[in-house]
Amino acid sequence: MRSVGNPLWAAALLLSAACGTATTAATDANAATTADVGSPCTDNNGAAALASCLTPTQSAAYYVAQGNKYFDALDRSAPAENQPTYAERVARWEWPPWLKLTGYTRTQMEGTDKLVKSQAPAIVSHRDCRAFAVQPFCRCRVSFDYDNQGGGKGCPIYEEFTFNDAGEMTFIEAWSDQPGALPMADKADLWGEGASVHRMSAKIPGLGAPAGLIDPEGAAMAQAASADPEIADFVARAKDFWPAWLDENTKAGPDYFKIGCGW
Repeated sequence: MRSVGNPLWAAALLLSAACGTATTAATDANAATTADVGSPCTDNNGAAALASCLTPTQSAAYYVAQGNKYFDALDRSAPAENQPTYAERVARWEWPPWLKLTGYTRTQMEGTDKLVKSQAPAIVSHRDCRAFAVQPFCRCRVSFDYDNQGGGKGCPIYEEFTFNDAGEMTFIEAWSDQPGALPMADKADLWGEGASVHRMSAKIPGLGAPAGLIDPEGAAMAQAASADPEIADFVARAKDFWPAWLDENTKAGPDYFKIGCGW
C-alpha cells in the first residue's frame, strides 16, 4: 500500500512517502484551535472531534523522529527495530494514483510494513521532515528509491502524520510529489499551511479526541459521511478493507507507479 507512503503490496506493492530530519515549528492559517472549534472537541468524549482540536503534547523533535521511524520501517537499509508508534486504529490514506485506504489498524500496518520492506525493497532518501504546531504535527517530503523499478529514478512523496495526545500516529496521508497531485492550491505553500489545503485528516471525526480513535460504525462518522462523499468512501473501505483494496489495485492498472512517481 504504498502507495505505500503510498500503495502497499501485492503485485503492485508500493511504498509510502517521506519524512525527514529538519525540525521546524509553524502554524497553519487554516487550522482551528481548541477555542475556535467549541463543543465538538469534547462532546460525547470527542466522538465528532476533528484533528484540529488537539495541540502538540510532544516536542518537535519527537514528531520528526516518529516520521523518520515510519520511513525506516519501509527502508531496507534501516534497522528492523526502528518502528513508529501507531495508534490502535491508525489509518493510511494515499491519494490517487495510489490506492486510497492502504492500511487500517495497528496490527495490519505493522504487518504490512514488514511485507513492503521485503517485497518492494527501497531506500527512503532525501528526507525532509518538519514538525508543526497544528495538525498534522509532522509533514514530510522523501524519495522512495526502489531496487527493482524506476530505472534509478526516485519516487517523490509528500506525506503527513496526525497524532493523538499519547504521541501515537492516528492518520497517515500521502500524495505524489508531482505537479497537480499535491493538496495545496498555492504552489508556494510547500508545507500545507494555507487556507485551501485539501486533506482527509482534517475531516475524519474522532481524530481530535485525546485517543484519536476512528470509529467507522459511529454516529458521528455516519453523519459526516452523509454530507461528504470522500468520508463516505473512506468509511466503506474501512469496513471492507481487503476487497476494497484489491478492487482499487485492479482499477489502478499496471502503470500507476509510473504515473505516481513521474517516471
